[in-house]
Amino acid sequence: MVMTNSTTHTVSHEPVARIDFAKTAPKVFKAVIGLDAAARAGLDPALVELIQIRASILNGCAYCLHMHTNDARKAGESEDRLHLVAVWREARNFYTAKEQAALALTDAVTLVADAGVPDAAYAEAAAHFDEAELAQVIALILAINTWNRIALSTAKVAGTDEREG
Repeated sequence: MVMTNSTTHTVSHEPVARIDFAKTAPKVFKAVIGLDAAARAGLDPALVELIQIRASILNGCAYCLHMHTNDARKAGESEDRLHLVAVWREARNFYTAKEQAALALTDAVTLVADAGVPDAAYAEAAAHFDEAELAQVIALILAINTWNRIALSTAKVAGTDEREG
């Protein structure tokens, strides 16, 4: 039991049943799928997965992290690079300058509440991507952050990839 403002609340450790977002909000779900597809169009698939993995790490989304590390492996990504995304700044030699710029921008946009998107992170990304690509990268970061928040708020379970169902 927890005491707050003279009120007693029982703290339950049982999981709370969550909505199935795809079934409950199908128009919104389809719109997010559309955003995701539009965002990744024309981007290097390896870069797409690195961005999605990094944002999922920062957001603590095991469901998306599991999904995107598996996707990256299937696409031929190395185990070393997958394992080091969490500490990419200390393992820069595993990533190209363009990938590093994208990862730095992913960090800034994902953690936007901490410090906004610093000019340095934006400028570095802009130096490696033309305007159209940069817009795609930003859209992809927005899309994965949306997916992370959907998965976390609806308690998706890591290891269950609903795309296969």
